[in-house]
Amino acid sequence: QEYMSYSNIAVLTNLAAKPGWEISSTLNNIKIWTHEDGDVLSFKVEMKVKIPSHVAFSLLSDYTFHQGWDKEFITCEILQAVNEDEKIYYVTCPPRRGHKPRDFVILVTRRQPRNPSDPYIVAVKSVALASMPVSLEYSRSEILCSGFQIYSDSKNSCTVCYFNQVASGGKMYLAANLTGLSKSIEDTALECIKFLE
Repeated sequence: QEYMSYSNIAVLTNLAAKPGWEISSTLNNIKIWTHEDGDVLSFKVEMKVKIPSHVAFSLLSDYTFHQGWDKEFITCEILQAVNEDEKIYYVTCPPRRGHKPRDFVILVTRRQPRNPSDPYIVAVKSVALASMPVSLEYSRSEILCSGFQIYSDSKNSCTVCYFNQVASGGKMYLAANLTGLSKSIEDTALECIKFLE
């Protein structure tokens, strides 16, 4: 368990620190960056938010709140509260055209900064749980690495960076978003800012 939470934080931190991020879109208080590494595509959404960083951390680290602003969440329930900073959630998502609805079992690990210049971190990855086997109703999906880094800009403002790493299966869908065929990433970011503020 300790290794799982350490690796969850480490993988997100390493993804954020990778060189070669390319900016692909700028809109109002939102910037979208992409990073390609073989058949793995990652994206980063940077949002300027007018609330203190610790408040953003509290709201974003409780994944049951995500249904309020992210259309990809139909339901989200806590399966296991491992401790104050680790929870396992079960999430269901709408179907993409011609496919079953998707579901995820995710571990959400949160960390407060050790130094004032460090970000708050909320790291997410898929886990297997014996009590939640694959169901015929859903297509069980996997999150390789996802989550938030939240930097304090001032007493009442912060920069929220959302990261997501997509394996080859989701790459076509994501590429459509990033080439301007769909504004869903930007729309979700705007909803996130509205929810936080």
